[in-house]
Amino acid sequence: MNTTIQVTFAGGKRIEARVGDKTVSTDLPPEMGGNGTAPEPFTLFMTSIAACAGLYALNFCEAREIPIEGMGLKMDYGFDPETKRCDTLTIDLKLPTGFPPKYKKAVLKAMDLCAVKRHMLNPPEFIINAT
Repeated sequence: MNTTIQVTFAGGKRIEARVGDKTVSTDLPPEMGGNGTAPEPFTLFMTSIAACAGLYALNFCEAREIPIEGMGLKMDYGFDPETKRCDTLTIDLKLPTGFPPKYKKAVLKAMDLCAVKRHMLNPPEFIINAT
């Protein structure tokens, strides 16, 4: 199954990427020539990692009928300006109230299966064309 993402240039440094019936916007901050109206592409990429891990934790709890009240997730990452790469990434899951301790390792393992993370560890081949 192929998915197409159609990108348009919306003025300045703002980019709009359409996938299906959804549009995702990116922009650069003013100090980089943008207007700061949306996250930078790299920030959006890092956000997808946190959101994916969160979704896997949510699915884990829902499959076991564990209430999610009080559950939250925070991700911190370091960025090396010289290499322009993320050098550390830490995801902390705040377990929901009443979370059964016997599932702690299992929910972390479920989060570790995040599809975005798996793509980082085993990246696809990039084919870039110009027409």
